[in-house]
Amino acid sequence: MWRDYFEPASLENALDLLAAHAPEARIVAGATDLIVEFDRGTRAPCALIDITRLPGLDAITLGDDGCVHLGPLVTHSAAASSELCAQHARALVQACREVGAPQIRNRATIAGNLITASPANDTITPLMALDATVTLRSRSGTRTLPLAKFYTGVRRTLLQPDEILIDIAFPALGAHAHSAYLKLGLRRAQAISVVNCAVMLARNDAGVVTDARIALGAVAPTIMRAYDAEGVLLGTHADEAAITRAAELAGAATSPISDVRASADYRRDMTPVLVRRALTAALHNEPLVAPAPIPASTAQHIHTAACAVNGHNFAVAESAEHKTLLRWLREDCDLTGTKEGCAEGECGACTVLLDGHPVMACLVPAPRARGAQVRTIESLEQGDALHPLQQAFVDCAAVQCGYCTPGLLMSGAALFDSEPQPSDAQIREAISGNLCRCTGYYRILEAFEQVRGARG
Repeated sequence: MWRDYFEPASLENALDLLAAHAPEARIVAGATDLIVEFDRGTRAPCALIDITRLPGLDAITLGDDGCVHLGPLVTHSAAASSELCAQHARALVQACREVGAPQIRNRATIAGNLITASPANDTITPLMALDATVTLRSRSGTRTLPLAKFYTGVRRTLLQPDEILIDIAFPALGAHAHSAYLKLGLRRAQAISVVNCAVMLARNDAGVVTDARIALGAVAPTIMRAYDAEGVLLGTHADEAAITRAAELAGAATSPISDVRASADYRRDMTPVLVRRALTAALHNEPLVAPAPIPASTAQHIHTAACAVNGHNFAVAESAEHKTLLRWLREDCDLTGTKEGCAEGECGACTVLLDGHPVMACLVPAPRARGAQVRTIESLEQGDALHPLQQAFVDCAAVQCGYCTPGLLMSGAALFDSEPQPSDAQIREAISGNLCRCTGYYRILEAFEQVRGARG
């Protein structure tokens, strides 16, 4: 795992720590990628600098410069539910809702997604289409770069070992400009893109396209812009012929590879399909489907060695410094209801609530729990009675082998805490990160519907 774990008291303190330990140090925001890399042995042990408790870094604001600004701690869930982003960056909202699963989106940050620099990442593509910039800071100064120039290759960026990404900004789209994001994956959730695309179209009062941007992911070494395709749309009314021609040119501009998810030919063939659909979606600008509300955070933002687990204080001892939250709960707290299914954030069996938000416990460093509130499956019973969702699982025979059940119940409890009458779409999204290997989803959905009906 990691070598040292630091919790700086300020951004300046974080910069000092980074400078002192560079290049063998990493900033931690969500840490969802880093922990998997440590566990698989693909990243050597290094120091982690956890900035998640620093105030003011999770804001989404509209600046006097006419740009939307995202702080380095803005999570995908926060952006997906942001009215400001929905108004000015529809494509970004759509992309954020495609990242991993709800538990991942509650922890993973957009800044971390950009820094990971995978050509298949979801949020780079819309931000590229939105002409975003990134601001980097070190002890020696601050610099701002266009996102398009930030990448130098597959998983390579211009970020220096002593720099922190402190701001993401893009011009707010006006009333006559609309964007859209589409992704082709092998399943509905927890899927890496086979191909993804983001588009932006701006038109004048006469409906003539004055600006067009098309960004493509998973079809080149870095996220790319299809400039020839964009040029075809300028000066047109974006009619069917113009859209078809732009889509063809976008496909021709790609240089995909074959891998375990798809062949190069398939990616090349599917790119025009996605571009055509995305351009049509941007023109129609249909209303976004509202996600379930994010549960109110119970974070105390206090620095203490104790963690409140199910209302009882547990010390995150020095012996737990190199453990995940999952292993600390099971091994140190003797709370074995939380299960380990995959240890890499794929199955949701280890879902717990961290400061009110569902997270994958296998992807959270145990030291992050200091001063936080954690709820596990052991907390759901209400006195001598089962939680309504637990009772519904019994009534509907939603439990088969039972291994996935604790994670499903915690995801469901968080949903009903924030939305007493969730829609079918909200229910399915809430448990999209929880795999049932017995394929008992219909009974599970019946249990959710029973609770919803009882509250109606």
